[in-house]
Amino acid sequence: MLNSVHLALTQTEAHLLALRQPTGHWEGQLSSSALSTATAVVALRGVDAVAHADLIAAGVQWLITHQNADGGWGDTTVSKSNLSTTLLCYSALHAAAASGTAAQAALAQAAAWITTQVGSLKPEAIAQAVIRRYGKDKTFSVPILMLCTIGGTLGDKAWRRVLPLPFELAALPRSWFGAVGLPVVSYALPALIAIGHARFKNAPPAWWNPLRWLRAALWPRIRPMLQTLQPSSGGYLEATPLTSFVTMALAAAGEKDHPCIPGAIAFLKRSMRADGSWPIDTNLATWGTTLASKALGHTDERVRHWLQGQQYQTMHPFTNAAPGGWAWTDLPGGVPDADDTAGALIAMKLTPGEGTGGPAQAGITWLLDLQNRDGGMPTFCRGWGTLPFDRSTPELTAHALLAWWLWEKDLPPAQRQRVAHATRQALKYLRRTQRADGSWIPLWFGNEHTPDEENPVYGTAQVVAYLSSTEALAAQASDLIESGRRYLLTRQKTDGSWGGDLHAPSSIEETSVALHALLLQPGPQPQDYATRATLWLVATTQHGTHFPTAPIGLYFARLWYHEQLYPIIWTLQALRRVKAVLPTVSEPGTTTPT
Repeated sequence: MLNSVHLALTQTEAHLLALRQPTGHWEGQLSSSALSTATAVVALRGVDAVAHADLIAAGVQWLITHQNADGGWGDTTVSKSNLSTTLLCYSALHAAAASGTAAQAALAQAAAWITTQVGSLKPEAIAQAVIRRYGKDKTFSVPILMLCTIGGTLGDKAWRRVLPLPFELAALPRSWFGAVGLPVVSYALPALIAIGHARFKNAPPAWWNPLRWLRAALWPRIRPMLQTLQPSSGGYLEATPLTSFVTMALAAAGEKDHPCIPGAIAFLKRSMRADGSWPIDTNLATWGTTLASKALGHTDERVRHWLQGQQYQTMHPFTNAAPGGWAWTDLPGGVPDADDTAGALIAMKLTPGEGTGGPAQAGITWLLDLQNRDGGMPTFCRGWGTLPFDRSTPELTAHALLAWWLWEKDLPPAQRQRVAHATRQALKYLRRTQRADGSWIPLWFGNEHTPDEENPVYGTAQVVAYLSSTEALAAQASDLIESGRRYLLTRQKTDGSWGGDLHAPSSIEETSVALHALLLQPGPQPQDYATRATLWLVATTQHGTHFPTAPIGLYFARLWYHEQLYPIIWTLQALRRVKAVLPTVSEPGTTTPT
Protein backbone atom coordinates (compact mmCIF):
# COMPACT_ATOMS: atom_id res chain seq x y z
CA MET A 1 0.00 0.00 0.00
CA LEU A 2 2.86 2.38 0.80
CA ASN A 3 4.21 2.37 -2.75
CA SER A 4 0.72 2.57 -4.27
CA VAL A 5 -0.21 5.65 -2.27
CA HIS A 6 3.03 7.44 -3.05
CA LEU A 7 2.65 6.64 -6.75
CA ALA A 8 -0.97 7.81 -6.80
CA LEU A 9 -0.07 10.98 -4.89
CA THR A 10 2.82 11.80 -7.20
CA GLN A 11 0.84 11.19 -10.37
CA THR A 12 -2.23 13.07 -9.15
CA GLU A 13 -0.13 16.11 -8.28
CA ALA A 14 1.64 15.98 -11.63
CA HIS A 15 -1.72 15.73 -13.41
CA LEU A 16 -3.06 18.78 -11.57
CA LEU A 17 0.07 20.84 -12.24
CA ALA A 18 -0.08 19.93 -15.92
CA LEU A 19 -3.51 21.59 -16.15
CA ARG A 20 -2.20 24.98 -15.02
CA GLN A 21 -2.42 27.97 -17.29
CA PRO A 22 0.79 29.83 -18.28
CA THR A 23 -0.16 32.54 -15.76
CA GLY A 24 -0.02 29.97 -12.96
CA HIS A 25 -3.74 29.66 -12.25
CA TRP A 26 -6.27 26.99 -13.23
CA GLU A 27 -9.35 27.34 -15.44
CA GLY A 28 -10.64 23.77 -15.47
CA GLN A 29 -13.40 22.64 -17.79
CA LEU A 30 -17.10 22.59 -17.05
CA SER A 31 -19.30 19.87 -18.50
CA SER A 32 -21.24 20.46 -21.69
CA SER A 33 -24.90 21.07 -20.93
CA ALA A 34 -28.01 20.02 -22.84
CA LEU A 35 -29.93 22.77 -21.06
CA SER A 36 -27.42 25.44 -22.07
CA THR A 37 -27.34 24.15 -25.63
CA ALA A 38 -31.13 24.24 -25.90
CA THR A 39 -31.34 27.79 -24.56
CA ALA A 40 -28.58 29.01 -26.89
CA VAL A 41 -30.29 27.47 -29.92
CA VAL A 42 -33.57 29.23 -29.11
CA ALA A 43 -31.86 32.56 -28.39
CA LEU A 44 -29.86 32.54 -31.64
CA ARG A 45 -32.93 31.57 -33.63
CA GLY A 46 -35.03 34.27 -31.96
CA VAL A 47 -32.61 37.03 -32.95
CA ASP A 48 -31.76 35.87 -36.51
CA ALA A 49 -32.41 32.28 -37.58
CA VAL A 50 -30.82 32.78 -41.00
CA ALA A 51 -27.60 34.44 -39.87
CA HIS A 52 -27.05 31.80 -37.17
CA ALA A 53 -28.28 28.78 -39.13
CA ASP A 54 -25.00 26.86 -38.89
CA LEU A 55 -24.72 27.34 -35.14
CA ILE A 56 -28.35 26.37 -34.63
CA ALA A 57 -27.93 23.24 -36.74
CA ALA A 58 -24.82 22.19 -34.83
CA GLY A 59 -26.59 22.68 -31.51
CA VAL A 60 -29.62 20.72 -32.67
CA GLN A 61 -27.42 17.86 -33.85
CA TRP A 62 -25.60 17.76 -30.48
CA LEU A 63 -28.94 17.56 -28.66
CA ILE A 64 -30.14 14.70 -30.86
CA THR A 65 -26.87 12.82 -30.42
CA HIS A 66 -26.87 13.19 -26.63
CA GLN A 67 -30.49 12.32 -25.89
CA ASN A 68 -30.69 9.68 -23.16
CA ALA A 69 -31.89 6.20 -24.04
CA ASP A 70 -35.15 6.80 -22.15
CA GLY A 71 -36.01 9.75 -24.42
CA GLY A 72 -35.19 12.54 -22.00
CA TRP A 73 -32.15 14.72 -21.37
CA GLY A 74 -30.11 15.33 -18.26
CA ASP A 75 -28.12 18.46 -17.44
CA THR A 76 -24.85 16.72 -18.37
CA THR A 77 -24.12 13.78 -20.63
CA VAL A 78 -23.81 11.52 -17.57
CA SER A 79 -26.91 12.84 -15.79
CA LYS A 80 -30.26 11.12 -15.60
CA SER A 81 -33.18 12.68 -17.46
CA ASN A 82 -35.10 15.46 -15.73
CA LEU A 83 -38.24 17.33 -16.63
CA SER A 84 -36.78 20.83 -16.89
CA THR A 85 -33.98 19.98 -19.30
CA THR A 86 -36.14 17.62 -21.34
CA LEU A 87 -38.83 20.25 -21.81
CA LEU A 88 -36.23 22.79 -22.90
CA CYS A 89 -34.56 20.42 -25.37
CA TYR A 90 -37.92 19.22 -26.72
CA SER A 91 -39.06 22.82 -27.21
CA ALA A 92 -35.74 23.84 -28.79
CA LEU A 93 -36.00 21.04 -31.37
CA HIS A 94 -39.61 22.01 -31.96
CA ALA A 95 -38.70 25.70 -32.36
CA ALA A 96 -35.87 24.92 -34.76
CA ALA A 97 -38.27 22.85 -36.86
CA ALA A 98 -35.68 20.09 -36.81
CA SER A 99 -36.21 17.81 -39.79
CA GLY A 100 -34.98 14.38 -40.75
CA THR A 101 -35.59 10.95 -39.36
CA ALA A 102 -33.28 11.36 -36.35
CA ALA A 103 -34.85 14.66 -35.33
CA GLN A 104 -38.39 13.36 -35.63
CA ALA A 105 -37.47 10.27 -33.64
CA ALA A 106 -35.89 12.45 -30.95
CA LEU A 107 -39.05 14.57 -30.71
CA ALA A 108 -41.27 11.52 -30.50
CA GLN A 109 -39.13 9.89 -27.80
CA ALA A 110 -39.02 13.14 -25.83
CA ALA A 111 -42.80 13.53 -26.08
CA ALA A 112 -43.24 10.00 -24.75
CA TRP A 113 -40.85 10.66 -21.83
CA ILE A 114 -42.61 13.93 -20.91
CA THR A 115 -45.95 12.15 -21.01
CA THR A 116 -44.72 9.53 -18.54
CA GLN A 117 -43.61 12.28 -16.14
CA VAL A 118 -46.47 14.77 -16.51
CA GLY A 119 -49.35 12.51 -17.52
CA SER A 120 -49.93 14.16 -20.88
CA LEU A 121 -48.62 16.79 -23.27
CA LYS A 122 -51.45 19.16 -22.45
CA PRO A 123 -50.12 22.69 -21.91
CA GLU A 124 -51.90 23.07 -18.58
CA ALA A 125 -50.37 19.87 -17.25
CA ILE A 126 -46.85 20.85 -18.37
CA ALA A 127 -47.14 24.33 -16.87
CA GLN A 128 -48.37 23.00 -13.53
CA ALA A 129 -45.61 20.38 -13.40
CA VAL A 130 -42.93 23.04 -13.91
CA ILE A 131 -44.44 25.35 -11.30
CA ARG A 132 -44.68 22.50 -8.77
CA ARG A 133 -41.01 21.60 -9.25
CA TYR A 134 -39.75 25.05 -8.26
CA GLY A 135 -42.43 26.29 -5.88
CA LYS A 136 -42.36 29.98 -5.05
CA ASP A 137 -38.91 30.42 -6.63
CA LYS A 138 -39.61 31.71 -10.14
CA THR A 139 -35.93 31.99 -11.10
CA PHE A 140 -36.14 28.97 -13.34
CA SER A 141 -39.82 28.06 -13.70
CA VAL A 142 -40.67 31.25 -15.59
CA PRO A 143 -37.75 31.00 -18.07
CA ILE A 144 -38.67 27.36 -18.80
CA LEU A 145 -42.29 28.27 -19.47
CA MET A 146 -41.17 31.18 -21.65
CA LEU A 147 -38.90 28.97 -23.77
CA CYS A 148 -41.67 26.39 -24.14
CA THR A 149 -43.95 29.20 -25.27
CA ILE A 150 -41.44 30.45 -27.82
CA GLY A 151 -40.86 26.87 -28.96
CA GLY A 152 -44.56 26.33 -29.57
CA THR A 153 -45.05 23.50 -27.08
CA LEU A 154 -47.45 25.26 -24.68
CA GLY A 155 -50.39 25.58 -27.08
CA ASP A 156 -52.66 28.55 -27.73
CA LYS A 157 -52.47 31.60 -25.46
CA ALA A 158 -49.21 30.19 -24.12
CA TRP A 159 -47.95 33.51 -22.82
CA ARG A 160 -50.79 33.48 -20.27
CA ARG A 161 -49.21 30.32 -18.83
CA VAL A 162 -45.93 32.15 -18.25
CA LEU A 163 -46.10 33.55 -14.74
CA PRO A 164 -45.79 37.36 -14.77
CA LEU A 165 -42.68 38.82 -13.18
CA PRO A 166 -42.83 42.26 -11.50
CA PHE A 167 -40.02 43.80 -13.54
CA GLU A 168 -41.15 47.22 -12.34
CA LEU A 169 -39.46 46.41 -9.01
CA ALA A 170 -36.12 46.93 -10.74
CA ALA A 171 -36.85 50.66 -10.60
CA LEU A 172 -36.66 50.57 -6.80
CA PRO A 173 -33.42 51.27 -4.94
CA ARG A 174 -31.33 48.10 -4.72
CA SER A 175 -31.30 48.35 -0.91
CA TRP A 176 -35.07 47.74 -0.92
CA PHE A 177 -34.90 44.36 -2.65
CA GLY A 178 -34.64 42.37 0.57
CA ALA A 179 -37.79 44.02 1.92
CA VAL A 180 -39.95 43.72 -1.20
CA GLY A 181 -39.25 39.98 -1.63
CA LEU A 182 -38.11 39.40 -5.19
CA PRO A 183 -39.62 36.27 -6.80
CA VAL A 184 -36.21 35.44 -8.31
CA VAL A 185 -32.81 35.10 -6.66
CA SER A 186 -30.47 38.06 -6.52
CA TYR A 187 -28.23 37.05 -9.40
CA ALA A 188 -31.19 36.66 -11.80
CA LEU A 189 -32.11 40.35 -11.93
CA PRO A 190 -31.58 40.59 -15.74
CA ALA A 191 -34.00 37.69 -16.20
CA LEU A 192 -36.58 39.41 -13.98
CA ILE A 193 -36.38 42.47 -16.20
CA ALA A 194 -36.24 40.88 -19.67
CA ILE A 195 -38.64 37.98 -19.13
CA GLY A 196 -41.03 40.14 -17.12
CA HIS A 197 -41.16 42.62 -19.98
CA ALA A 198 -41.63 39.89 -22.60
CA ARG A 199 -44.56 38.46 -20.67
CA PHE A 200 -46.02 41.95 -20.28
CA LYS A 201 -45.73 42.72 -24.00
CA ASN A 202 -47.25 39.42 -25.11
CA ALA A 203 -49.94 39.08 -22.42
CA PRO A 204 -50.50 42.44 -20.73
CA PRO A 205 -52.91 42.95 -17.83
CA ALA A 206 -56.42 44.20 -18.62
CA TRP A 207 -56.66 47.85 -19.67
CA TRP A 208 -58.22 48.79 -16.33
CA ASN A 209 -55.42 47.19 -14.27
CA PRO A 210 -53.03 49.88 -12.89
CA LEU A 211 -50.09 47.51 -13.44
CA ARG A 212 -50.60 47.81 -17.19
CA TRP A 213 -49.98 51.54 -17.09
CA LEU A 214 -47.30 51.40 -14.41
CA ARG A 215 -45.20 48.84 -16.29
CA ALA A 216 -45.59 50.62 -19.60
CA ALA A 217 -44.55 53.91 -18.01
CA LEU A 218 -41.52 52.44 -16.22
CA TRP A 219 -40.09 50.39 -19.10
CA PRO A 220 -38.15 53.32 -20.66
CA ARG A 221 -36.44 53.82 -17.30
CA ILE A 222 -35.78 50.11 -16.70
CA ARG A 223 -34.75 49.18 -20.26
CA PRO A 224 -31.23 50.66 -20.03
CA MET A 225 -30.53 48.64 -16.87
CA LEU A 226 -29.99 45.50 -18.93
CA GLN A 227 -27.02 47.12 -20.60
CA THR A 228 -25.75 48.54 -17.31
CA LEU A 229 -25.85 45.05 -15.79
CA GLN A 230 -24.22 43.45 -18.82
CA PRO A 231 -20.46 42.83 -18.43
CA SER A 232 -18.01 43.69 -21.19
CA SER A 233 -17.91 40.03 -22.22
CA GLY A 234 -21.60 40.25 -23.14
CA GLY A 235 -22.52 37.24 -20.99
CA TYR A 236 -24.60 37.75 -17.86
CA LEU A 237 -22.74 35.90 -15.06
CA GLU A 238 -20.60 34.46 -17.89
CA ALA A 239 -23.45 31.93 -18.13
CA THR A 240 -25.07 30.68 -21.32
CA PRO A 241 -28.51 29.97 -19.77
CA LEU A 242 -29.01 33.41 -18.21
CA THR A 243 -27.61 35.20 -21.27
CA SER A 244 -29.82 33.12 -23.57
CA PHE A 245 -32.96 33.68 -21.53
CA VAL A 246 -32.43 37.44 -21.54
CA THR A 247 -31.73 37.42 -25.29
CA MET A 248 -34.74 35.32 -26.32
CA ALA A 249 -37.01 37.36 -24.02
CA LEU A 250 -35.98 40.62 -25.65
CA ALA A 251 -36.43 39.11 -29.11
CA ALA A 252 -39.89 37.83 -28.14
CA ALA A 253 -40.81 41.29 -26.82
CA GLY A 254 -39.90 42.94 -30.14
CA GLU A 255 -36.66 44.35 -28.70
CA LYS A 256 -34.17 42.90 -31.19
CA ASP A 257 -32.63 46.36 -31.45
CA HIS A 258 -31.85 46.48 -27.73
CA PRO A 259 -28.21 47.56 -27.26
CA CYS A 260 -27.37 44.50 -25.15
CA ILE A 261 -28.28 42.04 -27.93
CA PRO A 262 -25.05 42.29 -29.99
CA GLY A 263 -22.85 41.63 -26.96
CA ALA A 264 -25.02 38.73 -25.82
CA ILE A 265 -24.93 37.11 -29.26
CA ALA A 266 -21.17 37.58 -29.49
CA PHE A 267 -20.82 35.88 -26.10
CA LEU A 268 -22.96 32.93 -27.19
CA LYS A 269 -20.96 32.50 -30.39
CA ARG A 270 -17.66 32.54 -28.47
CA SER A 271 -18.97 30.11 -25.88
CA MET A 272 -20.00 27.41 -28.32
CA ARG A 273 -17.74 24.37 -28.26
CA ALA A 274 -16.38 22.62 -31.34
CA ASP A 275 -18.84 19.74 -30.91
CA GLY A 276 -21.87 22.06 -31.07
CA SER A 277 -22.58 22.23 -27.33
CA TRP A 278 -22.49 24.97 -24.72
CA PRO A 279 -21.36 24.74 -21.06
CA ILE A 280 -23.33 26.40 -18.28
CA ASP A 281 -20.56 28.92 -17.54
CA THR A 282 -17.29 29.95 -19.13
CA ASN A 283 -15.07 28.83 -16.26
CA LEU A 284 -14.71 28.68 -12.47
CA ALA A 285 -11.12 29.91 -12.59
CA THR A 286 -10.90 31.62 -9.21
CA TRP A 287 -12.74 28.81 -7.42
CA GLY A 288 -10.66 26.13 -9.12
CA THR A 289 -7.42 27.96 -8.37
CA THR A 290 -8.15 28.36 -4.67
CA LEU A 291 -9.17 24.70 -4.42
CA ALA A 292 -5.99 23.62 -6.21
CA SER A 293 -3.83 25.79 -3.97
CA LYS A 294 -5.38 24.31 -0.84
CA ALA A 295 -4.93 20.79 -2.18
CA LEU A 296 -1.27 21.41 -2.98
CA GLY A 297 -0.75 23.02 0.43
CA HIS A 298 0.92 26.13 -0.94
CA THR A 299 0.37 29.14 -3.16
CA ASP A 300 3.31 30.38 -5.20
CA GLU A 301 3.95 34.04 -5.88
CA ARG A 302 2.32 33.97 -9.31
CA VAL A 303 -0.92 32.61 -7.89
CA ARG A 304 -0.85 35.03 -4.97
CA HIS A 305 -0.49 38.00 -7.31
CA TRP A 306 -3.15 36.60 -9.62
CA LEU A 307 -5.59 36.16 -6.74
CA GLN A 308 -4.95 39.63 -5.41
CA GLY A 309 -5.69 40.94 -8.88
CA GLN A 310 -9.13 39.30 -8.82
CA GLN A 311 -10.30 41.11 -5.67
CA TYR A 312 -13.06 43.64 -6.43
CA GLN A 313 -11.98 47.20 -5.72
CA THR A 314 -15.27 48.95 -6.47
CA MET A 315 -18.94 48.38 -5.75
CA HIS A 316 -20.35 45.71 -8.04
CA PRO A 317 -23.08 47.02 -10.38
CA PHE A 318 -25.00 43.73 -10.34
CA THR A 319 -25.63 43.22 -6.61
CA ASN A 320 -24.24 46.48 -5.20
CA ALA A 321 -21.72 44.34 -3.29
CA ALA A 322 -19.09 46.42 -1.53
CA PRO A 323 -15.41 46.23 -2.54
CA GLY A 324 -13.27 43.48 -1.03
CA GLY A 325 -14.81 40.24 -2.29
CA TRP A 326 -13.89 37.67 -4.93
CA ALA A 327 -16.04 36.01 -7.62
CA TRP A 328 -15.79 32.46 -9.00
CA THR A 329 -14.12 33.61 -12.22
CA ASP A 330 -11.58 36.13 -13.43
CA LEU A 331 -13.93 37.17 -16.23
CA PRO A 332 -15.97 40.40 -16.10
CA GLY A 333 -19.31 38.63 -15.63
CA GLY A 334 -18.44 37.30 -12.18
CA VAL A 335 -20.16 38.48 -9.01
CA PRO A 336 -18.39 38.51 -5.62
CA ASP A 337 -19.60 35.80 -3.28
CA ALA A 338 -18.89 34.32 0.15
CA ASP A 339 -17.46 30.96 -0.94
CA ASP A 340 -14.90 32.38 -3.34
CA THR A 341 -13.93 35.19 -0.99
CA ALA A 342 -13.25 32.69 1.79
CA GLY A 343 -11.35 30.45 -0.63
CA ALA A 344 -9.15 33.29 -1.84
CA LEU A 345 -8.36 34.38 1.73
CA ILE A 346 -7.34 30.84 2.68
CA ALA A 347 -5.23 30.38 -0.45
CA MET A 348 -3.41 33.67 0.11
CA LYS A 349 -2.63 32.66 3.70
CA LEU A 350 -0.73 29.64 2.38
CA THR A 351 1.95 31.96 0.99
CA PRO A 352 1.58 35.39 2.59
CA GLY A 353 3.67 38.08 1.02
CA GLU A 354 4.16 41.80 0.68
CA GLY A 355 0.83 43.58 0.36
CA THR A 356 -1.22 40.56 1.40
CA GLY A 357 -2.39 42.01 4.72
CA GLY A 358 -4.41 44.87 3.22
CA PRO A 359 -6.36 42.73 0.75
CA ALA A 360 -6.91 40.10 3.43
CA GLN A 361 -8.33 42.61 5.91
CA ALA A 362 -10.63 43.97 3.21
CA GLY A 363 -11.79 40.43 2.40
CA ILE A 364 -12.38 39.63 6.07
CA THR A 365 -14.44 42.79 6.48
CA TRP A 366 -16.41 41.92 3.33
CA LEU A 367 -17.34 38.53 4.80
CA LEU A 368 -18.19 40.00 8.20
CA ASP A 369 -20.49 42.54 6.60
CA LEU A 370 -22.20 39.79 4.58
CA GLN A 371 -23.18 37.66 7.58
CA ASN A 372 -26.95 37.33 7.94
CA ARG A 373 -28.88 38.01 11.13
CA ASP A 374 -29.31 34.25 11.62
CA GLY A 375 -25.51 33.95 11.94
CA GLY A 376 -25.08 32.12 8.64
CA MET A 377 -23.44 33.22 5.42
CA PRO A 378 -25.45 33.77 2.23
CA THR A 379 -23.85 33.51 -1.18
CA PHE A 380 -24.12 36.97 -2.70
CA CYS A 381 -26.16 39.45 -0.69
CA ARG A 382 -27.05 39.92 2.95
CA GLY A 383 -30.78 39.62 3.64
CA TRP A 384 -31.95 39.79 0.02
CA GLY A 385 -34.63 37.17 0.35
CA THR A 386 -35.84 33.76 1.49
CA LEU A 387 -35.35 31.89 -1.78
CA PRO A 388 -32.87 29.00 -1.49
CA PHE A 389 -29.96 30.55 -3.34
CA ASP A 390 -30.18 33.74 -1.28
CA ARG A 391 -30.38 32.08 2.14
CA SER A 392 -27.61 31.26 4.59
CA THR A 393 -25.98 27.90 4.05
CA PRO A 394 -23.81 25.72 6.34
CA GLU A 395 -20.81 25.03 4.11
CA LEU A 396 -20.36 28.72 3.24
CA THR A 397 -20.65 29.60 6.91
CA ALA A 398 -17.95 27.11 7.93
CA HIS A 399 -15.75 28.25 5.03
CA ALA A 400 -15.96 31.86 6.22
CA LEU A 401 -15.14 30.75 9.77
CA LEU A 402 -11.93 29.10 8.59
CA ALA A 403 -10.93 32.20 6.62
CA TRP A 404 -11.50 34.42 9.66
CA TRP A 405 -9.51 32.22 12.01
CA LEU A 406 -6.56 31.65 9.70
CA TRP A 407 -6.09 35.43 9.60
CA GLU A 408 -7.32 36.22 13.12
CA LYS A 409 -3.88 36.86 14.66
CA ASP A 410 -2.97 39.24 11.81
CA LEU A 411 -6.02 41.46 12.28
CA PRO A 412 -6.24 44.73 14.21
CA PRO A 413 -8.01 44.55 17.62
CA ALA A 414 -11.35 45.94 16.44
CA GLN A 415 -11.55 43.44 13.60
CA ARG A 416 -10.58 40.59 15.92
CA GLN A 417 -13.47 41.53 18.18
CA ARG A 418 -15.81 41.43 15.19
CA VAL A 419 -14.49 37.98 14.27
CA ALA A 420 -15.10 36.71 17.81
CA HIS A 421 -18.69 37.95 17.79
CA ALA A 422 -19.34 36.67 14.26
CA THR A 423 -17.91 33.29 15.22
CA ARG A 424 -20.32 32.88 18.12
CA GLN A 425 -23.23 33.69 15.84
CA ALA A 426 -21.99 31.41 13.06
CA LEU A 427 -21.49 28.45 15.39
CA LYS A 428 -25.01 28.94 16.77
CA TYR A 429 -26.27 28.84 13.19
CA LEU A 430 -24.35 25.62 12.47
CA ARG A 431 -25.76 24.00 15.61
CA ARG A 432 -29.29 24.95 14.56
CA THR A 433 -28.89 23.67 11.02
CA GLN A 434 -27.14 20.41 11.85
CA ARG A 435 -29.57 17.55 11.40
CA ALA A 436 -30.32 15.02 14.11
CA ASP A 437 -28.07 12.47 12.41
CA GLY A 438 -25.11 14.91 12.50
CA SER A 439 -25.22 16.00 8.87
CA TRP A 440 -25.44 19.34 7.10
CA ILE A 441 -27.04 19.97 3.72
CA PRO A 442 -25.00 22.12 1.31
CA LEU A 443 -26.49 24.62 -1.12
CA TRP A 444 -24.20 24.54 -4.15
CA PHE A 445 -23.66 20.78 -4.33
CA GLY A 446 -26.14 17.91 -4.47
CA ASN A 447 -26.63 14.39 -5.74
CA GLU A 448 -29.21 13.23 -8.28
CA HIS A 449 -29.49 9.83 -6.61
CA THR A 450 -30.44 10.87 -3.07
CA PRO A 451 -33.83 11.85 -1.61
CA ASP A 452 -34.60 15.48 -2.49
CA GLU A 453 -31.36 15.48 -4.56
CA GLU A 454 -29.40 16.62 -1.49
CA ASN A 455 -25.80 15.74 -0.65
CA PRO A 456 -25.36 15.37 3.11
CA VAL A 457 -22.01 13.59 2.72
CA TYR A 458 -20.44 16.46 0.79
CA GLY A 459 -22.00 19.13 3.01
CA THR A 460 -20.97 17.43 6.25
CA ALA A 461 -17.46 16.68 5.00
CA GLN A 462 -16.87 20.31 4.05
CA VAL A 463 -18.24 21.71 7.33
CA VAL A 464 -16.15 19.24 9.36
CA ALA A 465 -13.04 19.97 7.30
CA TYR A 466 -13.35 23.75 7.58
CA LEU A 467 -14.00 23.65 11.31
CA SER A 468 -11.11 21.21 11.90
CA SER A 469 -8.43 23.01 9.88
CA THR A 470 -7.16 25.42 12.51
CA GLU A 471 -6.70 24.66 16.19
CA ALA A 472 -8.35 27.79 17.58
CA LEU A 473 -11.54 27.24 15.61
CA ALA A 474 -11.62 23.47 16.19
CA ALA A 475 -11.53 24.03 19.97
CA GLN A 476 -14.71 26.12 19.73
CA ALA A 477 -16.49 23.67 17.45
CA SER A 478 -15.43 20.31 18.90
CA ASP A 479 -19.00 19.10 19.44
CA LEU A 480 -19.96 19.94 15.87
CA ILE A 481 -16.87 18.26 14.48
CA GLU A 482 -17.42 15.07 16.47
CA SER A 483 -21.07 14.68 15.54
CA GLY A 484 -20.25 15.38 11.89
CA ARG A 485 -17.47 12.79 11.96
CA ARG A 486 -19.84 10.18 13.39
CA TYR A 487 -22.26 10.83 10.55
CA LEU A 488 -19.56 10.40 7.88
CA LEU A 489 -18.33 7.15 9.40
CA THR A 490 -21.83 5.69 9.35
CA ARG A 491 -22.22 6.56 5.64
CA GLN A 492 -19.06 4.85 4.41
CA LYS A 493 -19.78 1.90 2.11
CA THR A 494 -18.32 -1.54 2.68
CA ASP A 495 -15.82 -1.04 -0.15
CA GLY A 496 -14.45 2.06 1.60
CA SER A 497 -16.06 4.69 -0.63
CA TRP A 498 -18.73 7.34 -0.16
CA GLY A 499 -21.56 8.61 -2.32
CA GLY A 500 -24.07 11.37 -1.65
CA ASP A 501 -25.52 9.11 1.03
CA LEU A 502 -25.24 5.45 1.97
CA HIS A 503 -27.27 4.27 -1.02
CA ALA A 504 -26.12 6.66 -3.79
CA PRO A 505 -23.43 5.56 -6.26
CA SER A 506 -19.86 6.15 -5.11
CA SER A 507 -17.78 8.97 -6.54
CA ILE A 508 -14.18 10.11 -6.36
CA GLU A 509 -15.33 13.56 -5.27
CA GLU A 510 -17.45 12.45 -2.31
CA THR A 511 -14.98 9.80 -1.18
CA SER A 512 -12.09 12.26 -1.25
CA VAL A 513 -13.77 15.06 0.69
CA ALA A 514 -15.10 12.64 3.32
CA LEU A 515 -11.71 10.96 3.82
CA HIS A 516 -9.89 14.30 4.03
CA ALA A 517 -12.35 15.66 6.60
CA LEU A 518 -12.09 12.57 8.81
CA LEU A 519 -8.29 12.57 8.73
CA LEU A 520 -7.96 16.18 9.89
CA GLN A 521 -8.75 14.88 13.39
CA PRO A 522 -8.22 11.16 12.89
CA GLY A 523 -8.40 9.91 16.47
CA PRO A 524 -6.18 7.18 17.91
CA GLN A 525 -7.02 4.41 15.40
CA PRO A 526 -8.09 5.73 12.01
CA GLN A 527 -6.54 2.90 9.99
CA ASP A 528 -9.59 0.78 9.14
CA TYR A 529 -11.92 3.30 7.48
CA ALA A 530 -9.01 5.32 6.10
CA THR A 531 -7.19 2.32 4.65
CA ARG A 532 -10.32 1.07 2.91
CA ALA A 533 -11.08 4.53 1.48
CA THR A 534 -7.49 5.04 0.38
CA LEU A 535 -7.36 1.70 -1.40
CA TRP A 536 -10.63 2.54 -3.17
CA LEU A 537 -9.28 5.93 -4.30
CA VAL A 538 -6.00 4.49 -5.53
CA ALA A 539 -7.78 1.77 -7.49
CA THR A 540 -10.54 3.99 -8.90
CA THR A 541 -8.14 6.69 -10.06
CA GLN A 542 -5.80 4.02 -11.45
CA HIS A 543 -2.95 5.31 -9.28
CA GLY A 544 -3.71 8.95 -9.98
CA THR A 545 -4.14 8.77 -13.76
CA HIS A 546 -7.89 8.41 -14.29
CA PHE A 547 -10.46 10.89 -12.91
CA PRO A 548 -14.04 10.35 -14.13
CA THR A 549 -16.23 13.22 -12.97
CA ALA A 550 -19.58 13.07 -11.18
CA PRO A 551 -22.33 15.68 -11.65
CA ILE A 552 -22.58 16.83 -8.05
CA GLY A 553 -22.21 20.57 -8.64
CA LEU A 554 -25.31 22.77 -8.65
CA TYR A 555 -25.62 26.00 -10.59
CA PHE A 556 -28.46 28.35 -11.48
CA ALA A 557 -31.49 26.92 -9.69
CA ARG A 558 -30.51 23.25 -9.36
CA LEU A 559 -28.80 22.90 -12.71
CA TRP A 560 -26.28 20.05 -12.46
CA TYR A 561 -22.70 20.20 -13.66
CA HIS A 562 -19.41 18.40 -13.25
CA GLU A 563 -15.98 19.99 -13.34
CA GLN A 564 -12.74 18.47 -14.63
CA LEU A 565 -10.70 19.68 -11.65
CA TYR A 566 -12.87 18.46 -8.77
CA PRO A 567 -11.88 14.77 -8.64
CA ILE A 568 -8.21 15.58 -9.22
CA ILE A 569 -8.03 18.31 -6.57
CA TRP A 570 -9.95 16.43 -3.91
CA THR A 571 -8.04 13.19 -4.52
CA LEU A 572 -4.77 15.05 -4.08
CA GLN A 573 -6.03 16.72 -0.92
CA ALA A 574 -7.11 13.39 0.57
CA LEU A 575 -3.94 11.50 -0.35
CA ARG A 576 -1.73 14.24 1.07
CA ARG A 577 -3.61 13.93 4.33
CA VAL A 578 -3.31 10.13 4.24
CA LYS A 579 0.45 10.45 3.87
CA ALA A 580 0.58 12.92 6.74
CA VAL A 581 -1.29 10.96 9.40
CA LEU A 582 -1.28 7.25 8.62
CA PRO A 583 1.92 5.56 9.75
CA THR A 584 1.35 2.70 7.34
CA VAL A 585 1.78 4.99 4.35
CA SER A 586 3.89 7.90 5.65
CA GLU A 587 7.58 7.94 4.94
CA PRO A 588 9.67 7.96 8.13
CA GLY A 589 10.56 11.42 9.38
CA THR A 590 8.29 13.29 6.95
CA THR A 591 5.21 15.41 7.53
CA THR A 592 2.79 17.14 5.21
CA PRO A 593 0.89 20.33 6.08
CA THR A 594 -2.88 20.18 6.21
